[in-house]
Amino acid sequence: MAMVIIRGAIHRELVSQVVLESVTVLVVFAIIGAFAGWITDHLICHNVEQMFRHRVDWYRQSIAEIETSTTKSKNTD
Repeated sequence: MAMVIIRGAIHRELVSQVVLESVTVLVVFAIIGAFAGWITDHLICHNVEQMFRHRVDWYRQSIAEIETSTTKSKNTD
């Protein structure tokens, strides 16, 4: 928005025209930023969920291995 205002001042454009252009640019970049933020949020949430599920599976597998080894040692005694 500031760049549009500076450009308008350098080219001595009308204030009403500069304000309209700067608000338009602000809205366009807000939409682009919202879309990029939505994509980033989706990717990060998906990645964190995958890491969490992998960690939980690893933990459950470790518990099952410990229980199996404990059961085997009790059966041999």
